[in-house]
Amino acid sequence: MTYVDGFVAAVPTANREQYLQHVRACAAVFKEYGALKLVECWGDDVPDGEVTSFPMAVKCQPEETVVFGWFLWPSREAREQAMPKLMEDPRLQPDVNPMPFDGKRLLYGGFEVIFDE
Repeated sequence: MTYVDGFVAAVPTANREQYLQHVRACAAVFKEYGALKLVECWGDDVPDGEVTSFPMAVKCQPEETVVFGWFLWPSREAREQAMPKLMEDPRLQPDVNPMPFDGKRLLYGGFEVIFDE
């Protein structure tokens, strides 16, 4: 069964094109190491909540936009084998491909697919 890495982040709205460049560079490397698909979504209807919400979770500021994305892997095992290689790959190092957002406010996790229609 496939495996999903999902994330939510707050990206400065002015950095949208820079974020896309970052994502395109990362996508090529992730696919090289086995990712099947990468999806990045730019928020356009992401309301604030009273108790919790995407904006609250990433401490989104007025000049930022919430992004939501996921990477699809063939299996958790494939993802586990790829991650150390990805972390060491020189093309993904901050001095080569810096994140155009505050990575400390990134929510990230791995998920087992239990339903896919």
